[in-house]
Amino acid sequence: MELTHINEQGRARMVDVTEKAVTYRTALAEGRVRMSPETLELVRTGGAPKGDVLAVAQVAGIMAAKRTHELIPMCHSLRLTGVDIRFALEPDAVHIQAEVKCRGETGVEMEALTAVSAAALTVYDMCKAVQRDMEILDLRLCRKTGGRSGEYIKEW
Repeated sequence: MELTHINEQGRARMVDVTEKAVTYRTALAEGRVRMSPETLELVRTGGAPKGDVLAVAQVAGIMAAKRTHELIPMCHSLRLTGVDIRFALEPDAVHIQAEVKCRGETGVEMEALTAVSAAALTVYDMCKAVQRDMEILDLRLCRKTGGRSGEYIKEW
């Protein structure tokens, strides 16, 4: 298997997708922010010092997905058709999922991963006044569809 972001001189390049077919593409990524039960209760009740943690994290995740190409050097600028950020409160963590969709020549895996990352960092930022030892864990791609390589589903 060859790395596609390396040219014949061994230097970085943006992959040429000019001749690739436009297809419907989706990606689902997830991650967690582990925290104490006390901090989690502040998230649950909206009592965190900076306000509604999940509302702000949701907007941050959506914005990050839309701007992934500005953060990751070899990513293409994509016209996203949908971004959904979901949260589940676990006993010791906020579980974050991001689903991203588009019709395009290249996939949206990086956009989904970036959305989860930004949402997780925002949860951390919103709660750091009460707990600094939170951990961001398990950032991963769960599923992707579309394109030449077809469907990928992570088997746990």
